[in-house]
Amino acid sequence: MNDSVTLHGEYEISADPARIDADRVHQWLSTDAYWALGRSRAKQDAAIAGSLNFGAYEGSSGEQVAYARVVTDRATFAWLCDVYVSPAARGTGLGTALVEAVRAHLEPFGLRRVLLATADAHGVYEKVGFTSLEVPERWMVLGSQ
Repeated sequence: MNDSVTLHGEYEISADPARIDADRVHQWLSTDAYWALGRSRAKQDAAIAGSLNFGAYEGSSGEQVAYARVVTDRATFAWLCDVYVSPAARGTGLGTALVEAVRAHLEPFGLRRVLLATADAHGVYEKVGFTSLEVPERWMVLGSQ
């Protein structure tokens, strides 16, 4: 896997799995992310283990300030999920930069489709090229929506 670093102002964005602060990611998602409230640590660790993981880190301290996860077969499909920017780093464009770095990382795979779901961050994803489903009636879901 390409673990290259992308810079965004004072932040580094990396796909290096060794840099992920799993404690911090679990705390963020299980207590502050509407889609993952109450997620157990075991469930989060399993999700991290089965995914491509991206972190954004404060340049001088190395402290993780954002996270994104991608579930993919690395051939045809990917699902971008668990995108989270810490409150202290919001408003800096880091969320958009993180999603741009994820998109660049996935590009060499030649994926046909990258999906995501959001209740409130459409504008962030539109900046990076995501659009609403053209024919949503073709899509179905098993599980909670």
